[in-house]
Amino acid sequence: MDQSLPKKQRLVGKKQFESVFEEGKHVQTKQLKLIYLRTRFNDGSPVKAAFVAPKKRFRKAVRRNRIKRLLREAYRLNKHLIFNNIEGNFAFVFLYLGKDLPNFKQIDEEIKTVLNIFLKKESHEKNQ
Repeated sequence: MDQSLPKKQRLVGKKQFESVFEEGKHVQTKQLKLIYLRTRFNDGSPVKAAFVAPKKRFRKAVRRNRIKRLLREAYRLNKHLIFNNIEGNFAFVFLYLGKDLPNFKQIDEEIKTVLNIFLKKESHEKNQ
């Protein structure tokens, strides 16, 4: 499995973001919220992801960028959980909810947890 995170697997564009936030469903842990939407992409990518750290909680851009970098890295290392176990195309937005600057271990655990919750929820919805 390729562990890179190429540009075609990143969610960009105002329209795509708005549609995920307006129509998407979500799952959440203590520090992380995953907003997802089943959608179709023109480039054939099965999943596109975006990472958000709120400016209201983290005023300094250095801290926001650090959080987004940690989220991207943890997702990149754990995306095999998603790619091997889903059918269809999804747009993901990972929203960091914590109040403090996290370390990589915390983010990695949160990503794994939220992806597993997503997989359980999605397989449950598919079976109904």
